[in-house]
Amino acid sequence: MRALRILLIVVVILGGLFVAVDRAAVYFAESEAASKIKSSQGLTGEPTVSIKGFPFLTQVAGSSLDEIEVSVGGITATTEGREVEVTEVKATLRDVEVNSSFSSAVARSADGSALISYADLTKSAPKGATVGYAGPERAAKGQVKVSGPLNDLVEGAGIEVPDAFKGMLTDDFTAYSTVSLEAGDKVRLRAEDLPELPVPGVQDKLKEVVDYDLTIDGMPSTIKLDKVTATEDGLRFSGTGTDVDLAS
Repeated sequence: MRALRILLIVVVILGGLFVAVDRAAVYFAESEAASKIKSSQGLTGEPTVSIKGFPFLTQVAGSSLDEIEVSVGGITATTEGREVEVTEVKATLRDVEVNSSFSSAVARSADGSALISYADLTKSAPKGATVGYAGPERAAKGQVKVSGPLNDLVEGAGIEVPDAFKGMLTDDFTAYSTVSLEAGDKVRLRAEDLPELPVPGVQDKLKEVVDYDLTIDGMPSTIKLDKVTATEDGLRFSGTGTDVDLAS
C-alpha cells in the first residue's frame, strides 16, 4: 500500500509539472503568435491570441493546432473625416497547420466577425441624425432607422430653405436605410421610404446627405467579411475563409 501511495504521489506531481510546462508553452506560443500576426497583417496594435485544446504540446508534436481565437483592437471606420470604432473584431481559426520551424501557419477554415454599435454609427451619421435599431421586421431586410429633428438635419447639412418654409420643418424626420457591404471593407447606407417633406427640393437634397458610406480601416487580411446583419446591438459583420495563411 505504501508503494502504491508513493507511486500515486509521483504521478500527481509529474502530472502537475506536465500541466505547468504545457501551459507555459501555450502562453509563450500565444505571445509569439500575436507578434507574428501583428507584423504580417500590418495591424496597429497587438492582437490577443488564445490557443485552444489540451494538451498543447501534443498538438505541437503533430504540427497541427485544433483552434486559435484572435481578437483585434484599434480597428476604425471612417466617413468624410469622421472616425468611429469597430468593436468585437474576432477570428476563429481551426485546424491550423504549422511547419517545423513555426515560421508559417495555415488555417484550414476560419470565421471572422466584427460589430459597429448604433452609438458609434450615430457618430458617423449626418449632423443631427441618430442611427438605431429599426425593429425585427426591417432588420430582417438589412435596414436601420435614421431619425432626428428635421430642422437640425437640414441645418446640419447646410441646406438653404426659404424663410417662408422654415416654419414647416418642425417635425421629426424618420427614414430607414438599407445596409450593404462591398469589397469586404465598405459599408453603404442607402435611405428607403423617405417621408414626404413640405418644402420643394429639400427631400432630394436630404437624401443625398442621409446616404453615406463607411470604410473599415485596418482589418487584417485574414478576415474576409462578406455579410452584414442589423441586430439589436448594432451592425454585425461576418465572413468565412478556407486555407487562410497567417503569415501573409
